[in-house]
Amino acid sequence: MEILETEKLFSVEKPLLKPISDHSENKTKARRIAVVSILLQPFQWLQMLCSRLNPSFVLGVVLVYGLNQGFSGSIFKVVTDYYWKDVQQVQPSVVQLYMGLYYIPWVMRPIWGLFTDVFPIRGYKRKPYFVASGVLGLVSAIAIVVLGKLPAAFALSCLLGVSAAMAIAEVVIDACIATNSINIRSLAPDIQSLCVVCSSAGALVGNATSGVFVHRLGPQVEFPPYLSRMLNIGALGVLALPPATIILLGFFINEKRSSTVLIQKNKKDTDGVGVAVKGMYKTIKYPQVWKPSLYMFISLALNISTHEGYFYWYTDPTAGPAFSQEFVGIIYAIGALASMVGVLIYHKKLKGYSFRNILFFAQLLYGFSGMLDLIFIKRWNLNLGIPDSFFVITEESFSRIISKIRWIPMIVLSTRLCPLGIEGTFFALLMCIDSVGQLASKWSGGFVLHAFGVTRHEFGNLWLVILLRNVLRFTTLCFIFLVPDSDHLDDIVPSDVKEPEDDDDTKLLLL
Repeated sequence: MEILETEKLFSVEKPLLKPISDHSENKTKARRIAVVSILLQPFQWLQMLCSRLNPSFVLGVVLVYGLNQGFSGSIFKVVTDYYWKDVQQVQPSVVQLYMGLYYIPWVMRPIWGLFTDVFPIRGYKRKPYFVASGVLGLVSAIAIVVLGKLPAAFALSCLLGVSAAMAIAEVVIDACIATNSINIRSLAPDIQSLCVVCSSAGALVGNATSGVFVHRLGPQVEFPPYLSRMLNIGALGVLALPPATIILLGFFINEKRSSTVLIQKNKKDTDGVGVAVKGMYKTIKYPQVWKPSLYMFISLALNISTHEGYFYWYTDPTAGPAFSQEFVGIIYAIGALASMVGVLIYHKKLKGYSFRNILFFAQLLYGFSGMLDLIFIKRWNLNLGIPDSFFVITEESFSRIISKIRWIPMIVLSTRLCPLGIEGTFFALLMCIDSVGQLASKWSGGFVLHAFGVTRHEFGNLWLVILLRNVLRFTTLCFIFLVPDSDHLDDIVPSDVKEPEDDDDTKLLLL
């Protein structure tokens, strides 16, 4: 019996240890599976959003933030930078003033939000305003293409029309975002991550191609008249594509038609405006609302913009490194790619932390990132043996990552402050506060550039302007106590604000 058991023990066909080749094959398969899993994660994430939200809403975010804001906005930024510098030959401080005017339609966002909440058209609160914004942007872009070279004032009016179309479309989709963020609270960070990813991806494509457009259309390049006109039509015609897609979005986005019979019988539209204004006034009085709103304004206003002076310097052939137009587009494109990295870092690692902790450390790093501009202006990077091109790309990437980590929590926090029923109007009000902060940043930056004598060809005091900007960034940390020490799952606004008032006016408005 013992002999048979011994024979069975030694007659086992399978080896106790697998060959080394089998181990290596298993490791290779595991790596392939891991790579495929990583590649499929974005698609699985989008599928999850489409299943829990409406697919047309996700498509709307992609079109508005990706194509309309990211792609078209990046081309708009680069082209206008070179337009005012090379064509109009305007001083950088004056360009800061013109750039500030682009924010006027964005400052008016509460008005656009009020229209979408209080003045439904045929029972729809979002669809008609998508169509209206698309038509405005399309007409403004076509006017630039068809009329050719325009006087500065008329060209500025057309560019303001394009900017207004972007602002209105974003207000409408933001109202949808605020509604979904309130109804499905756990998805609020994911929705904002989707917005920033789409915006950064669109900006990546737009910035990568904008340098080529500017080079082909630059005033220093001579083309035959017929070829120059074709190039102008082809390049500027790109700005007409995003508004056209917004028009289509207005027809296809899913929105339930609401009944307006009681409103038409019992209340005038002006009464609805009064109810909305009353709701906004009641909400903004709460410390839980006005304190973080004040911080968002301060953080933007104190970050004075030195973009135009910095841009004029690093494209100057004598004082600066004289970056080419294509390379400027590459810098912005890599910055857009870095923005997506910032979104990924926030989405994977930071969204569970409190708003105060994230914004404190993000603002601290944002101040340190500004010191890289100072090193570049003083050309200390050359003393360290770091080429200008490598240093500016590194600086742009680091700055963009920190900017997105700093920006997303503020937007998520804004969606958490909106009361139901007037979420479109109130979110637009919060975004208006941000736009006023950005407007103050542009105009105060222009004033500082002018006060320090920074001109088209004089950059001796530009480093002082950069230093002042960095000091103000660190000063913002003194106001971090205004931000609530809570995360995106906590209740921030009192329940009596979140729930509509039990009166006839509010019931009619919500109906």
